[in-house]
Amino acid sequence: MCLDQWSSVLRPLATKRRIKNACTILGFRTRGITSNDFGTLLGENLKILKNIILQDGIHFTKVWTKSSKSLISYESGRIYFENYRNCYSSLTPEPQLLYELPRQSKAEKIEDSLLCQCPLVSVLPHASEQKPCLLALTANNWLYRLSADTGETLQRVYLSPHFRFRSLDWDIPQETFYIKSIQHKQTQLARQAGVDNNVFMHLAIFRVFPLDVVGLLEISKKVFGKSVVDVLLSQGVLAVSHSTKCVKLYNFEYIVKQFRTKELFLGQQCDLYDARGIVGNAPYGIPVNIQIKECPPVLFEMSYFDNGIQIGGHPWHYIYTPNHKRDRGTHHICSIRDGALAKNGIQDMKCDSLEADWIFFHPDDSGRIIHAGPSTINEGSAVGQITYEMLMIFGSKNVHLSVQASSQVMVTSSGRTVKRRFQHLDDDPEQETFKMAKYEDELDLLAIVDVSPTEEDVGQASVRLHDNKSGVLMKRIALEEPWDVTYSHEVYFDRDTIIHIEQQRNNNFSCHVYKMNRTKNLR
Repeated sequence: MCLDQWSSVLRPLATKRRIKNACTILGFRTRGITSNDFGTLLGENLKILKNIILQDGIHFTKVWTKSSKSLISYESGRIYFENYRNCYSSLTPEPQLLYELPRQSKAEKIEDSLLCQCPLVSVLPHASEQKPCLLALTANNWLYRLSADTGETLQRVYLSPHFRFRSLDWDIPQETFYIKSIQHKQTQLARQAGVDNNVFMHLAIFRVFPLDVVGLLEISKKVFGKSVVDVLLSQGVLAVSHSTKCVKLYNFEYIVKQFRTKELFLGQQCDLYDARGIVGNAPYGIPVNIQIKECPPVLFEMSYFDNGIQIGGHPWHYIYTPNHKRDRGTHHICSIRDGALAKNGIQDMKCDSLEADWIFFHPDDSGRIIHAGPSTINEGSAVGQITYEMLMIFGSKNVHLSVQASSQVMVTSSGRTVKRRFQHLDDDPEQETFKMAKYEDELDLLAIVDVSPTEEDVGQASVRLHDNKSGVLMKRIALEEPWDVTYSHEVYFDRDTIIHIEQQRNNNFSCHVYKMNRTKNLR
């Protein structure tokens, strides 16, 4: 057979091979016909898992429930109880205890934490640094690096004897993070003495892999203005919020280069401001080495009405509500380059509800926007490449999910027609409402939680799995426990696991874990 004839035979085979179902992929893997690249293998395995989850004979069963008097948190297959003292793994068929830390005094309890995954692009000198760890902030100003699997203390850093630190957050996820102090308020004695305290807050900035300090930044009202109410770091940008409903963005890299007085290294001797000690050790801690003497150039400035400003999309856009009475309840989408309003860039859900609608850039970095309310979810598709149309909320390819509103007209058992005098709110507990939308990035599914009314005056929640590209409803999973709308809830969908964390009437918290299960008579 000549080469052209072989090509005509192989071409349709190659075309068919591109479309693989779960059985085909498993068969190839058994015979060793697969890529040796770990990312490719993981991707194929997740496709198999997604296909299995969406089968008709697959359901989710509650396998575990545990209550606590303190907040419960979840991240990446780990459930934390008792202020992060107890850690359970949710990767097993039923959650199992990974570790339990010794009981600590109130001053030593963990107040906040970040889960740090292992680095993939670099090899570190110590084996413990290649594994996941928990960065934990205690009430007495210690930063601990704990093993995420055993709870063993791998490293600890003392922050400061002068300032109390309260919370942790990422600047650049898995690269740099910052620890925020409480706001420094002027004491009555200092006020009477005429001493003006211009220092508003301190931020301690760290790198991970390995853990090291960038510096301790002082936020001064003398530099940024007396109306400062909050500060945060995100993607290398310092965002300063003001009581005048205005936010200003600054380049943090520029601030470090211009105003850092001395480079610090954990565990090394330091002499700064007539004080000497070892950086990160008690009682010296981390000295202030970034003092801004003059206001740096403003990258971006915007006034808003409520809920701040979100930045995202391709190219960069921002979402905000203008600080005008006529614009309340609307969301404006504008180009960050010139402030031009995007096409169809004013979005108004027009919902009558106690809770406000919410809007955000899709976490899949597609440039799409999800706009959700109690009875409607609109997802705009990214249309075009460098046009404003890419941020449209409505269009021919949009996903429009809605729940049926109850009729204003009722018919009694005797046949009499009664019309309601008052219209229900869109988030009325007597109607089916949407509560949250989560994106499962590994399975490329959009998980939406809706709550329906029941006869017992409590809600019944379901997790709806939608295709992320088309928005088509693929599966609906009912949660067993009732949903009380007067208390806080959090739902996580992580591969084959659903976790529901709820606050209860007695101010306790409960964690319910659901696992994927197959019907016994399914073949």
